[in-house]
Amino acid sequence: VQLQAFGGGLVQAGGSLRLSCLASGRPSAGLGMGWFRQAPGKEREFVAALTWSGGVRYYSDSVKGRFTISRDNDKNTMYLQMNPLKPEDTAVYYCAGDPNFRDYRDHRAYVYWGQGTLVTVSS
Repeated sequence: VQLQAFGGGLVQAGGSLRLSCLASGRPSAGLGMGWFRQAPGKEREFVAALTWSGGVRYYSDSVKGRFTISRDNDKNTMYLQMNPLKPEDTAVYYCAGDPNFRDYRDHRAYVYWGQGTLVTVSS
């Protein structure tokens, strides 16, 4: 599975963005997919995750209630709707895939990675 993330950009605080992650091939129903982000000088952190089969979704406390993760199986695409955005959301956002999905919060568990897309939120 190859992943391609896009949709980042510059937005004012309170605004919104939708990130997309296109998965090549045919993701299996058990594939876990996640969004992570990494700000300058900080560790890569978990944002949100779901199973490709749908249903179960997870969020970090810092984005819960503001971000929504979803996927469109017909388009092989995962999304991250973000609003309202805050300056502290500024980071490079990565999408990732894990065939085992045993620890969705741990970026080290993920096997497939997209190239990252930059989100900048101005105050």
